[in-house]
Amino acid sequence: MASINSQIYHERQKLQFCLIHSLNNLFQKKETFTRASLNEISENLVLDETEKQTWTPLSVLFKPHHNALTGNYDINVLIAALEGKGKSVIWHDRRNGASSIDLDGPEEDALMGIVLNIPVKRFGGIWSSRHWVTLRKIGGIWYNLDSDLVSPKAFEDTLEVREFLDSMIGLGGEVLLVMNNKQ
Repeated sequence: MASINSQIYHERQKLQFCLIHSLNNLFQKKETFTRASLNEISENLVLDETEKQTWTPLSVLFKPHHNALTGNYDINVLIAALEGKGKSVIWHDRRNGASSIDLDGPEEDALMGIVLNIPVKRFGGIWSSRHWVTLRKIGGIWYNLDSDLVSPKAFEDTLEVREFLDSMIGLGGEVLLVMNNKQ
């Protein structure tokens, strides 16, 4: 397993750029997305909005879809980034739990991977935020590619993946299924 694990691409967390790391981990390639590319997507989303927000001095840092200094990109950026790569996103209905997700299909089939948006507390619980995490099946094994982990964590089987997803849903996490669009 060590040889398989060493072949898995895994970016580590920097500031609040977890969406960049999550997407690159999903695509298994460095710089599939960069800070510049996600910032551009964020700015294009603002241009497309019909209702413009009022400018304040804080608008320089706190953009509608991200923080200019630290990242912290929102769901709209995730969806636009994935659609730009020919993928689609399905927001999983949390009332159904993880048992309704087909985790056993072939890797090249419809489900590319899973992106989670989970609540986190840092600095002794005084700062609350959300964190993007990717799960992906590679070589027939599901991995947790969380950028906060030192290395990818292999799940034992799909039951363990479902238990993990259900625990994240129970903590207030959102489950987003990234689908390969079949031509």
